[in-house]
Amino acid sequence: QLQLVESGGGLVQPGGSLRLSCAAPGFVLDYYPVAWFRQAPGKEREGVSCIMPGAGSTNYADSMKGRFTISRDKAENTVYLQIHSLKPEDPAVYYCAAPGSYRVQAMCRIDPAGMDYWGKGTLVTVSS
Repeated sequence: QLQLVESGGGLVQPGGSLRLSCAAPGFVLDYYPVAWFRQAPGKEREGVSCIMPGAGSTNYADSMKGRFTISRDKAENTVYLQIHSLKPEDPAVYYCAAPGSYRVQAMCRIDPAGMDYWGKGTLVTVSS
């Protein structure tokens, strides 16, 4: 079972930036598509971005375009989500997730229903 661990969340001032990390101890994360989601209290989980294995083409939810950058570092066995210019709507628990290997995808999809492995999340808050 793939184990995902997020880190990097915290309290950030409005307009600040934050880089979240997704690691998979004991697994080669570079082999997996990885997606980022977020969920604010009382709201549905929403997709942010995803990245394909290897060279890693990327995809972003329409509402997330512009201030989010997903990337991966093979050497670090880590997938990142850079959040720029944090706004009031950004605070949430951010999760990374991955589909099981049985799901064949030509392009990653930012769909919670298509994910089989989830991290426990990392909390991002915005406050002055």
